[in-house]
Amino acid sequence: MFGAIEAGGTKFVCAVGTAPDDLTVTQFPTTSPEATIGSAVTFLKEHSGGRLQAVGIGSFGPVDLCPSSPMFGCITSTPKPGWQNYDFAGAVRKALGVPVGFDTDVDASALGEADCERTDLAWTHSS
Repeated sequence: MFGAIEAGGTKFVCAVGTAPDDLTVTQFPTTSPEATIGSAVTFLKEHSGGRLQAVGIGSFGPVDLCPSSPMFGCITSTPKPGWQNYDFAGAVRKALGVPVGFDTDVDASALGEADCERTDLAWTHSS
């Protein structure tokens, strides 16, 4: 079972399941990091039945995507109050104890479309 977090500047969309036809989805407003991540973690725990294997995050940014950077997984210089330099991926990893994939919300959407065999997309990732 896998979890997903699409973190937007105004709302979070979270999902948990085993396949596209087996998803439980919720959404809630983006508020403070602690409250919003707390809601996401609670949702993922409650709906995974202890079977969560990993979580993928697509986040608003800017974010640090360089794995060798000490700020990897952080939202960096955002104007969103309370979120600047917040260790988003680290907070989710620590709370759930599972591997976390981290990318921009735009890249995550493109990857999802590509996985659904859309042929009208081009995706690049720079780190």
